Amino acid sequence: MVLAMKTGFTRGSRLGKSSWVCVGAMACLALLTMAFAATVYAAEEDNHPTLAIGSAAPDFSLPGIDGKTHSLAEYKDAKVLAIVFTCDHCPTAQLYESRLKKLVDDYKGRSVQFVMIQPNDPDAVRLGELGYTDVSDSLEEMKIRAEYRHFNFPYLYDGATQATANAYGPKATPHVFIFDAERKLRFEGRVDNSQRESLVKTEDTRNAIDALLEDKAVAVDHTAVFGCSTKWKSKSASRLEELKKIEAEPVTLEDATGDVLKKLRANPTGKLLLVNFWATWCGPCVVEFPDLETTYRMYRGRDFDMVTVAANLPDERAGVMKFLEKQHASSRNLIFATGDTYAAQAAFDPKWESGVPYAVLLAPDGTVLYHEVGDLDVLALRRAILANLPDSDYIGHRAYWAGK
Repeated sequence: MVLAMKTGFTRGSRLGKSSWVCVGAMACLALLTMAFAATVYAAEEDNHPTLAIGSAAPDFSLPGIDGKTHSLAEYKDAKVLAIVFTCDHCPTAQLYESRLKKLVDDYKGRSVQFVMIQPNDPDAVRLGELGYTDVSDSLEEMKIRAEYRHFNFPYLYDGATQATANAYGPKATPHVFIFDAERKLRFEGRVDNSQRESLVKTEDTRNAIDALLEDKAVAVDHTAVFGCSTKWKSKSASRLEELKKIEAEPVTLEDATGDVLKKLRANPTGKLLLVNFWATWCGPCVVEFPDLETTYRMYRGRDFDMVTVAANLPDERAGVMKFLEKQHASSRNLIFATGDTYAAQAAFDPKWESGVPYAVLLAPDGTVLYHEVGDLDVLALRRAILANLPDSDYIGHRAYWAGK
């Protein structure tokens, strides 16, 4: 692939008519980076071509959230078969969940079968791509999402081999493939024309199904799709690289004086703030600490921050630091600066009279949005975070998490 722009390249007189010479180091670096990214994307597209209109439905044998294995033949009696590739982690896919559920309800008893397939390899999903979700895309996490959102359709897992995804070639989640009674592909593309439901004007999937039920040709048999790209196994290296960078971040430990704890409670960060009180000698604290660090890494790219406060005594600092370093805890970390544990507790919250673990989620104005004393329900915490994070960059997402 050759990429040329006036600001970065000029035609070279000694290198032949079609050669280009770079002028301006920064411009050329940027353009070469763009060219490389575009080349990689093109190669990815070539490796996973989308099933062509008129093709027969590829067979599959996939585990579902119901604990059973499902195949194409299982749905042979339906006149229309709609296979939708979707997932847990993608915010676009999340906003389509209710619409997919409605489609299932609307076509009950009309010989239409819907099957949802999760195509992503969970090991190829970076932590930074989990900023809009409570769970990732493993089979066990699919079960969690399905129960939480009351899915009314088969939800199958293809992340282990991606054999089915390779056969169908979904480009993003969601991506719809609709087959007729003979299982020939008659429509491939989007659910409708906008991820924001209030802006929908064209319901492409519904139109295709209606046409096939009436034995008519589908007027528009292909549309572009929009959502999170399919996470092919080839992307797993980028996840490992991300983890490597995270684990190289510095780990620090500050003294939590009374004034520091009072300021922490007021939350001057301008963000949602999760404060986690723990101790090295507290079994539940140690068990849940990795989940909290993962939560921090998932959401720290948004208006979210986390501070851990060790309720250990000051002379136990070395042991606390050793634990934090083992956890690669690069969030802000504090340790009580006084041997008077009760005074430290009162400095943060005079009403806090029990032990650790103790987690509290604070709004930018210091309002308590969520708190838990004792064993942490990390999913409930993540959902509270998502329900309160500003969504000016993806309007509608906050409402998705605020309701069920």
